[in-house]
Amino acid sequence: MTRLSQLGNELHTGDRSFPFVQRRRTWLSVAAVLVLLSVLLVAFKGINAGIEFTGGSQFTVTGTQNVEEQPAHDVVAEVGTGQVARVSTVGSTSVRVQTEELSTEQTSAVRQGLAEAYGVPEADVTSTFVGPSWGQDITRQALQGLIVFIVLVTIVLSVYFRSWQMAGAALVSLVNDLMLTVGVYALIGWEVTPATVIGLLTILGYSLYDTVVVFDKVRENTQELAEQHESTYAELSNLAVNQTLVRSINTSLTSLLPVGSILFVGAILLGAGTLRDIALALFVGMFVSTVSSVFVATPLQVALQERNAEIRQHTDDVLQRRSRRTGKDTVAVGAAAEESTVAGTHRGQASQPKRRKGRR
Repeated sequence: MTRLSQLGNELHTGDRSFPFVQRRRTWLSVAAVLVLLSVLLVAFKGINAGIEFTGGSQFTVTGTQNVEEQPAHDVVAEVGTGQVARVSTVGSTSVRVQTEELSTEQTSAVRQGLAEAYGVPEADVTSTFVGPSWGQDITRQALQGLIVFIVLVTIVLSVYFRSWQMAGAALVSLVNDLMLTVGVYALIGWEVTPATVIGLLTILGYSLYDTVVVFDKVRENTQELAEQHESTYAELSNLAVNQTLVRSINTSLTSLLPVGSILFVGAILLGAGTLRDIALALFVGMFVSTVSSVFVATPLQVALQERNAEIRQHTDDVLQRRSRRTGKDTVAVGAAAEESTVAGTHRGQASQPKRRKGRR
C-alpha cells in the first residue's frame, strides 16, 4: 500500500509518467482491432439469446441428486423433436431444460422422460411456455433508453466541457465498452437474458463516470494552456491521466471485487441464474471501462483536439522554444568544454608548470 501511495504521489507531481497519450496510435489501433474481433464474433458465432428473447418451452427439474446434463439431452432426443436442448444446472438440486416451442403431446412426453431420468416424481418437473414478446419488449425499451441516454450525454458533456471533442471521445469509449462486453458473451457462449441487458445498461453510467473524472482533470490542467509555453496539450493531458491513474485503479478494485464475488457465487455455487447473468456483464464492463478511460478516451480526445489550429500552433511554439533552448544550452556547454579542454592552446605564463629548484 505504501508503494502504491508513493507511486501515486510521483505520478501526481510528474516525477514519474507513463506515456499513455504519446503512444495513442498504438492504443487506439489495439482498441479498433478488439472491437472488430467482437463484431466478427457476433456476426459469425452469434449471441446465445435466452428463451425470453426467442420463445419456447422450459422445463425445470427440482429435488434431484443428479444434476448431470446428458440425461436431459437424451430425453429430448428420444421424444423426437429434432431439437438441441439447452440444459443448465440451477444450484445443486435443480436442472433447467429449454427447447423451442413443443406441442402438448411432446411437452407431456418430455416431462415424463425427465422425471424418470432424474428419479423424481413427475410433479417435480414443471413446464412453462415462454413467448418471445416479453423479451422483445425489453429489447425495444432498452434500445430506446440507450438512444435517449446517448443524446442526453452528448448534450451534457458538450455543455459541461465546452468541447465536442471530449463528448465525442467519451461516446466512442462508451461504444467500445459495450462492444467488447458483447464480444465476451459471444466468445464464451453464455446466455443473454434480460438480466444481461440490465447489466449492459448499468455499465453505461460506470463507464461514463470514469471517463468524466479523467476529462475533468484534463480540463483543469489545460485551463491556462495559451498562457504557458512549457508543455503541450498532449503532455498536460498525459499528466492528467497519470494523476488519476491510482484513483482509477482503486475505484476499479473496490467495484470488481464484490461483483467478482457475486459472479463466483452465481456461476459456481448456484449455477445459471440471474446473479450470473448480470454479474458477468458488470464485471467485464467495469474492467473494460477502466481500461478504456485510460487507453482510449483521453488519447482519442487529444487526437481530436490536435486538429484544432490553435492547439496545433501552440504545440509547434512549445516544441520550437524547447528546441531553441536545448540548442543554446548545447552550444554553451560545448563552448565551455572547448575553452577548458582544447589541446595546443596557450594559456599564458600563469598556467605553465613551475620550475623545480635544483638540489643542493
